Amino acid sequence: MGCFYCIRIRTSCNKDIRDYGEDMVPEPRNSSVNAKVKAHPDGDDAIGKKRGEKNGEKGSNVARSFTFKELATATQNFRVSNLLGEGGFGSVYKGRLDPDLTVAVKQLNLDGLQGNQEFIVEVLMLSLLHHKNLVNLIGYCTDGDQRLLVYEYMPMGSLENHLFDVEVGKEPLSWCTRLKIAAGAAHGLEYLHCKANPPVIYRDLKSSNILLDNDFIPKLSDFGLAKLGPVGDNTHVSTRVMGTYGYCAPEYAMSGKLTLKSDIYSFGVVLLELITGRKAYDSSKNQGEQHLVLWCRPFLRDRSKFVEMVDPLLEGQYSIRCLHHAVAITAMCLQEQANFRPLITDIAVALEYLVSQAESSDSHRPGGRGNVRLGSRHPDPNSDPSLQSSCNISAPS
Repeated sequence: MGCFYCIRIRTSCNKDIRDYGEDMVPEPRNSSVNAKVKAHPDGDDAIGKKRGEKNGEKGSNVARSFTFKELATATQNFRVSNLLGEGGFGSVYKGRLDPDLTVAVKQLNLDGLQGNQEFIVEVLMLSLLHHKNLVNLIGYCTDGDQRLLVYEYMPMGSLENHLFDVEVGKEPLSWCTRLKIAAGAAHGLEYLHCKANPPVIYRDLKSSNILLDNDFIPKLSDFGLAKLGPVGDNTHVSTRVMGTYGYCAPEYAMSGKLTLKSDIYSFGVVLLELITGRKAYDSSKNQGEQHLVLWCRPFLRDRSKFVEMVDPLLEGQYSIRCLHHAVAITAMCLQEQANFRPLITDIAVALEYLVSQAESSDSHRPGGRGNVRLGSRHPDPNSDPSLQSSCNISAPS
């Protein structure tokens, strides 16, 4: 791996971690999630803090409990025309709670104990964690055997919807928009890793779980697989391997040992999807091209080939220098040895810098589509000291 770009890595976010035990999931109950959990604002130093509790105020942002009848009415009895998506977890429907509030209602397919646990985890996580890059949980339903979650409605759907199988005539995501989505997702993950206490391992980071609002601001969703990170002297959390094929870190897939760096690998796969416009795993492609990371390895080792893996829908509308830095960040996220992967804090800083550069380039190009091609010359990766200082990127050894 010495031929990859190198990022000098910090080993922790320098946050004190409170020992909450091995797992926050309570024993599932047959009827409901009884505890009403208060939210806390971005910046609170403990998951368990209630909003305003630091200043002696009582929290007010509690996930609301809905009846099944209320949600059936909101979705017009789960009418097919309101179906937003479906999968192994269940189905998501568009609903309207009142004239001014459109929501997304996820009706879960519960598979015994595990399904109920995932429901409880998601309610707890999203009731406790609040950030502009995390989807907002409005409420839940636990009537009888029904398990439903009510989220804010994200009108632009998922990142997956805009990257793959783009319809003819539909404007593809610009380079600048892709960088902004990556930076926003990084900030959401940074909040989970470095602001939450104890830290939270997302465990299911993928393009279909990154939702977009009207302004293409990304929000991480689907926290049913999330786990509390290791505390004290522990280096990892041992758990049954779960997640989506193509996104799982190799060490987690082989051993079940889960760390914050497992999320970093998954984030690197999402970055590859943004750069290439290809799916993490695509069975419709030829054998050697089905697994995105494996297909990209030869390109990542040779900077002269970086442009060959770029999404053709971008039509060259990007900065070559910016591409080089973006690929460098991606390659480090995909390091096979977890300890060599960077912290999400450094990744977020680097991506914000690239966003600023892309916006600056666009502002100097009249009528630009969002990014500008600066030329075909492959620059020296050390030629931009401002990026090196902001994200600790240096040339490969």
